[in-house]
Amino acid sequence: MSVEQLVADICRGAKKASRTLASISTDQKNAVLLDLAQALLKNQKEIQAANQGDVEKAREAGLTNAMIDRLTLSDKVIQSMVDGLKEVAALPDPVGEVTSMWKRPNGLLVGKQRIPLGVIGFIYESRPNVTVDAAALCLKSGNTVVLKGGKESLDSNLALTEIIGQVLMDHGLPKACVQAIPTTDRAATSALLAQDETLDVIIPRGGEGLIRFVAENAKMPVLKHYKGVCHVYVDETADHDMALAISVNAKCDRPAVCNAMETLLVNQKEADAFIPRAAKAFTGQGVELRGCPLTCALAPQAKPASEEDWSTEYNDLILSVKVVEDMDAALDHINHYGSQHTEAIVTKDYARSRKFIDQADSSVVLVNASTRFNDGGQLGLGAEIGISTSKLHAFGPMGLSELTTLKFVVFGEGQVRN
Repeated sequence: MSVEQLVADICRGAKKASRTLASISTDQKNAVLLDLAQALLKNQKEIQAANQGDVEKAREAGLTNAMIDRLTLSDKVIQSMVDGLKEVAALPDPVGEVTSMWKRPNGLLVGKQRIPLGVIGFIYESRPNVTVDAAALCLKSGNTVVLKGGKESLDSNLALTEIIGQVLMDHGLPKACVQAIPTTDRAATSALLAQDETLDVIIPRGGEGLIRFVAENAKMPVLKHYKGVCHVYVDETADHDMALAISVNAKCDRPAVCNAMETLLVNQKEADAFIPRAAKAFTGQGVELRGCPLTCALAPQAKPASEEDWSTEYNDLILSVKVVEDMDAALDHINHYGSQHTEAIVTKDYARSRKFIDQADSSVVLVNASTRFNDGGQLGLGAEIGISTSKLHAFGPMGLSELTTLKFVVFGEGQVRN
């Protein structure tokens, strides 16, 4: 069987199973998730044995320690997967929710009801724990899912989906509700992106190169974000202690993630007092600074920033710093160089915070808080399948509600249109 035929068969199976999954009760979904949590613990040794094979191949291939760390299913990671399944089971089920209802003059009752998207294709890199996260969110939101993980985690992903499939069958549900494409052949990704008759949406999660390839080649809608060029703007009314704590956290907590700050913008009225202090704090954390001329004058340790720096997602302990004339200049910079991912303002002025919220073109805007909070779990969604900077149909972290859509339902008493 060719790779193209293999992928087509998997997607057809997911499409057939989607009708069954869309109609099961919340209690059934939660029972599957809780039993899956127990199954992961019961089969932990088998999961880790498969994962160890992936880790050994990764070392032989010369992957970095950071990549190997993301690949490894340690006891702690497996426990976090178990906890995540329990958290998703505890979340409200969005499917079937009627969000609004109104009565027409002719007596028709018109409403909107949440339904699953249908069949989701999920393409992701490295982290095999994402397999369980994605499966949990898709199952709870009534969607079947076809998983295409990275080649480095194939054995781990297959082991996990086999356990998921067994739990599904134990509950009388099709194994095809959650499937992983069982090959490292690169043609499988292109084949998946061609399945517009069976897949309703593709969600890529990984580096910018992967996401751009998916967006350019998919024949179905894509929910994506290319990169996270996130900003913190220190307003003229900012508390400097707060601004410093927020900025250091946004850059240094986990510099390689998409919600880390990449550019610090400082109002010119605060620059003389704030930038030298901030520069000292950042260099103390090992951060390389790249600044505008005013920044370099106030912080001699900063290197001159290039035009390219302002639009770069470093994923590293490197920070661009720019002094701006006012909030309008900060917003102009953000909306020109940003990636519609995450922006933050530090200010004491409510009216100014509202202006920033209204005019910063980003999926999440924070006032007096770190950009690191752009995360489904941190924002109360329980979990996320990714962050979308596409405004149709989701914008920001994608939790359960974002994996559903709305359809119209109409109740009549025999009305006909004249």
